[in-house]
Amino acid sequence: MPFVDVLATILDDSLPLTPGEWSQWGNPIESRAAFEQIRGYSPYDNVAAQAYPPILVTAGVSDPRVTYWEPAKWVARLRATKTDDNILMLRTNMTSGHFGRSGRFAALEDAARSQAFALKATGTDPETA
Repeated sequence: MPFVDVLATILDDSLPLTPGEWSQWGNPIESRAAFEQIRGYSPYDNVAAQAYPPILVTAGVSDPRVTYWEPAKWVARLRATKTDDNILMLRTNMTSGHFGRSGRFAALEDAARSQAFALKATGTDPETA
Protein backbone atom coordinates (compact mmCIF):
# COMPACT_ATOMS: atom_id res chain seq x y z
CA MET A 1 0.00 0.00 0.00
CA PRO A 2 1.88 3.01 -1.20
CA PHE A 3 1.84 6.26 0.73
CA VAL A 4 1.77 8.25 -2.48
CA ASP A 5 -0.33 11.34 -1.74
CA VAL A 6 1.85 12.43 1.13
CA LEU A 7 1.24 16.17 0.90
CA ALA A 8 -2.56 16.03 0.77
CA THR A 9 -2.64 13.58 3.66
CA ILE A 10 -0.25 15.52 5.90
CA LEU A 11 -2.23 18.72 5.20
CA ASP A 12 -5.44 17.13 6.51
CA ASP A 13 -5.33 17.62 10.27
CA SER A 14 -8.69 15.87 10.65
CA LEU A 15 -7.05 12.51 9.91
CA PRO A 16 -6.20 10.76 13.17
CA LEU A 17 -2.58 9.94 12.31
CA THR A 18 -1.62 13.29 10.76
CA PRO A 19 -0.89 15.56 13.77
CA GLY A 20 1.30 12.89 15.32
CA GLU A 21 3.42 12.77 12.18
CA TRP A 22 4.26 16.49 12.17
CA SER A 23 7.10 16.01 14.65
CA GLN A 24 8.80 13.69 12.15
CA TRP A 25 7.84 15.24 8.79
CA GLY A 26 7.22 18.86 9.70
CA ASN A 27 3.91 20.68 9.69
CA PRO A 28 3.24 21.92 6.15
CA ILE A 29 0.22 23.89 7.36
CA GLU A 30 2.43 26.19 9.39
CA SER A 31 5.78 25.84 7.62
CA ARG A 32 6.34 26.73 3.97
CA ALA A 33 9.71 24.94 4.13
CA ALA A 34 8.03 21.71 5.32
CA PHE A 35 5.38 22.09 2.58
CA GLU A 36 8.03 22.44 -0.14
CA GLN A 37 10.15 19.61 1.22
CA ILE A 38 7.21 17.18 1.35
CA ARG A 39 6.00 18.25 -2.09
CA GLY A 40 9.49 17.56 -3.38
CA TYR A 41 9.26 13.83 -2.64
CA SER A 42 5.50 13.22 -2.77
CA PRO A 43 4.92 10.66 -5.55
CA TYR A 44 1.53 12.10 -6.49
CA ASP A 45 2.89 15.63 -6.77
CA ASN A 46 5.82 14.51 -8.91
CA VAL A 47 4.02 12.60 -11.66
CA ALA A 48 5.43 13.83 -14.96
CA ALA A 49 4.72 13.28 -18.64
CA GLN A 50 7.33 10.58 -19.13
CA ALA A 51 7.65 6.83 -19.57
CA TYR A 52 7.21 4.70 -16.45
CA PRO A 53 8.05 1.04 -15.96
CA PRO A 54 5.26 -1.51 -15.55
CA ILE A 55 3.62 -0.83 -12.17
CA LEU A 56 1.43 -2.96 -9.91
CA VAL A 57 -0.22 -0.88 -7.19
CA THR A 58 -2.07 -2.58 -4.34
CA ALA A 59 -4.45 -1.14 -1.78
CA GLY A 60 -6.68 -2.35 1.02
CA VAL A 61 -10.07 -0.76 1.41
CA SER A 62 -9.93 -0.89 5.20
CA ASP A 63 -6.36 0.40 5.61
CA PRO A 64 -6.37 3.16 8.26
CA ARG A 65 -2.77 4.21 7.49
CA VAL A 66 -2.90 4.64 3.73
CA THR A 67 -6.46 5.21 2.66
CA TYR A 68 -7.53 3.34 -0.48
CA TRP A 69 -8.13 6.53 -2.46
CA GLU A 70 -4.45 7.52 -2.31
CA PRO A 71 -3.21 4.76 -4.62
CA ALA A 72 -6.38 5.11 -6.77
CA LYS A 73 -5.77 8.85 -7.17
CA TRP A 74 -2.09 8.27 -7.99
CA VAL A 75 -2.90 5.61 -10.58
CA ALA A 76 -5.49 7.88 -12.20
CA ARG A 77 -2.94 10.67 -12.45
CA LEU A 78 -0.29 8.33 -13.83
CA ARG A 79 -2.71 6.97 -16.43
CA ALA A 80 -3.63 10.47 -17.55
CA THR A 81 -0.04 11.68 -17.69
CA LYS A 82 2.38 8.88 -18.58
CA THR A 83 3.63 8.63 -22.14
CA ASP A 84 4.21 4.88 -22.46
CA ASP A 85 2.04 1.82 -23.01
CA ASN A 86 3.44 -0.18 -20.09
CA ILE A 87 0.93 -1.95 -17.89
CA LEU A 88 -0.30 -0.01 -14.86
CA MET A 89 -2.51 -2.12 -12.65
CA LEU A 90 -4.40 -1.15 -9.51
CA ARG A 91 -5.68 -3.93 -7.28
CA THR A 92 -7.82 -2.88 -4.34
CA ASN A 93 -8.59 -5.68 -1.92
CA MET A 94 -12.05 -5.09 -0.51
CA THR A 95 -11.41 -7.09 2.67
CA SER A 96 -7.87 -6.21 3.74
CA GLY A 97 -6.06 -3.49 5.59
CA HIS A 98 -2.51 -2.16 5.72
CA PHE A 99 -0.68 -5.47 5.91
CA GLY A 100 -2.74 -7.27 3.29
CA ARG A 101 -5.05 -10.16 3.76
CA SER A 102 -4.74 -12.49 6.70
CA GLY A 103 -4.87 -16.23 6.67
CA ARG A 104 -2.50 -19.00 5.80
CA PHE A 105 -3.07 -19.04 2.06
CA ALA A 106 -4.00 -15.40 1.48
CA ALA A 107 -0.38 -14.24 1.69
CA LEU A 108 0.63 -16.96 -0.77
CA GLU A 109 -2.07 -15.84 -3.20
CA ASP A 110 -0.88 -12.23 -2.94
CA ALA A 111 2.73 -13.30 -3.53
CA ALA A 112 1.71 -15.43 -6.52
CA ARG A 113 -0.22 -12.51 -7.98
CA SER A 114 2.80 -10.21 -7.61
CA GLN A 115 5.07 -12.80 -9.21
CA ALA A 116 2.60 -13.32 -12.08
CA PHE A 117 2.61 -9.56 -12.66
CA ALA A 118 6.41 -9.52 -12.72
CA LEU A 119 6.47 -12.35 -15.26
CA LYS A 120 3.96 -10.54 -17.47
CA ALA A 121 5.72 -7.19 -17.13
CA THR A 122 9.07 -8.66 -18.14
CA GLY A 123 7.64 -10.82 -20.92
CA THR A 124 8.92 -13.96 -19.21
CA ASP A 125 7.29 -17.23 -20.22
CA PRO A 126 6.17 -18.88 -16.96
CA GLU A 127 6.73 -22.31 -18.54
CA THR A 128 10.44 -21.64 -18.90
CA ALA A 129 11.03 -19.38 -15.89
